Amino acid sequence: MEACSLPAELGEIAEKVENQERLSFEDGTTLFRSDDLLAVGLLANKVRERINGDLTYYNVNRHMNYTNVCISDCAFCGFYRRVRHPEAYEWSVEECVEIARKAYLEGARELHIVGGLHPRLQFDYYSSLLSELKRNFPDMHLKAFTMVELDHLTRVCRLTDEQVIDGLIEAGLDSCPGGGAEIFRDPTRSQICAHKTSGDRWLELAEKVHRRGIHTNATMLYGHIESIEDRVDHLVRLREQQEKSGGFQCFIPLAFYPPETQLAHLPGPSGVDSLKTMAVARLMLDNFDHIKAYWVMLGKRLAQVALHYAPIADVSFDLDQSTVRTDPSVLCFGHPRIEPVTRCRSFCEQA
Repeated sequence: MEACSLPAELGEIAEKVENQERLSFEDGTTLFRSDDLLAVGLLANKVRERINGDLTYYNVNRHMNYTNVCISDCAFCGFYRRVRHPEAYEWSVEECVEIARKAYLEGARELHIVGGLHPRLQFDYYSSLLSELKRNFPDMHLKAFTMVELDHLTRVCRLTDEQVIDGLIEAGLDSCPGGGAEIFRDPTRSQICAHKTSGDRWLELAEKVHRRGIHTNATMLYGHIESIEDRVDHLVRLREQQEKSGGFQCFIPLAFYPPETQLAHLPGPSGVDSLKTMAVARLMLDNFDHIKAYWVMLGKRLAQVALHYAPIADVSFDLDQSTVRTDPSVLCFGHPRIEPVTRCRSFCEQA
């Protein structure tokens, strides 16, 4: 896309993209404030094609939410329950193995294991969970426990960071999901998740996990009370961390879904906002290979548009999920239908 065909405020950014120069914080805010969605998307597509060519990727996994009991009370969360709540649950290791068995027989080769911050579960539960899953399904990739969960384990189990990380690796941990990042910047973070791991602590633990040779993902929750500056700050801090530890394999923008949360009065992000957020992420995160269009939160059609629109390099297919709150109508999307969605652009690769 020629700079002369872009709106004036994007001309300098387009030159940087063309010359493969890093975008600044100010460039990020300019992109978010631009009214020209197509122009921002075309710039992002240029980067996507440079990094991934005409390939997109998907994996078939199963979300395993081992408990919804949580000591935090995040304003954006409709999943958590207190210990004595009638809807509270915690699955035994045996129950988790049987759930995994069903998913394995249905074709899943990755488990995405996350849950609430349970005040009573001890470390042997988490290590036994991984070791039993790995024993029963040795070729199943175990992507387990966010940085928030690792931080929680250090406090509840009175273990060092290294003891937690090394103990989980020994039990079978293959990688870590990117949840719990939300928005790093205060005061926004304190307003939406006051009792959760800080942004600095999240990044500190991510670095320690990376140093042990374990890859992680990274996320950002958008479409609630955060500002444009909050979003750009989040992306810049992830980019800086990637320079230091290099272990992030994917960035996933997570669209906030308001129903059943303390922020239910908010509308949530629009489709335009979601497309722009993914495009800006692709442009700002120049040291991340992959940006994921998480269809469970976006919906099938918007995820498909994201592929046509071209800032996106990944689509995730989940056999089940429950921590993510989304429109139930998007969940009826069987495995055989994922490739036709991605092949709408004639590029597809199973990760």
